[in-house]
Amino acid sequence: MARRKPPLDHDGAESLALMGLAFLAEEPDRLGRFLALTGMGPDDLRQQASEPGTLAAVLAYLLEDESLLYVFASMKDLDPVDVQPAHDLLMKAASGGGSA
Repeated sequence: MARRKPPLDHDGAESLALMGLAFLAEEPDRLGRFLALTGMGPDDLRQQASEPGTLAAVLAYLLEDESLLYVFASMKDLDPVDVQPAHDLLMKAASGGGSA
């Protein structure tokens, strides 16, 4: 019988996104492409890494590239379907919708 996962909360979404950011940072090409597409510089990323909008951007980047998403999920032992709800929670927080 499959175990049900607890619902994802804001802290869980942040944790998943930070894992995504660490995953991108493991490979300079991955991180460089993310920075190029977002228009952020390395200093911007350092200063804003814990902001909901930045974390949502990390997850959006992973969601846009299915093969990269699956590599990330596999390497971090995650279910790739958890990334979209985490992104949605962080987007809500970034738009002022709260952190619940």
